[in-house]
Amino acid sequence: MKIRSITTSLALVLSLACVASAQAGCLKGAVVGGVAGHVAGKHSVAGAAVGCAVGHHMSKKKAREQAAADARAREQQRQAQIAPVRR
Repeated sequence: MKIRSITTSLALVLSLACVASAQAGCLKGAVVGGVAGHVAGKHSVAGAAVGCAVGHHMSKKKAREQAAADARAREQQRQAQIAPVRR
């Protein structure tokens, strides 16, 4: 039975990798969720699906935070270049 769950989880992860390879975080989340679901009571498919969604969400959140930090850094750099000119 364990082999069946592992095989099913692996098939799901590989199919997600082919279809959703552009979705950042999905593959890692699916693997972690599948393993956690399997350990929690043979819910590896559900765990992989939820893990994919959570991984994608966390990846998008991290990308937004990084973009905001980059924008703040560019703004500070621009202000630093303008400040000496005003003197």
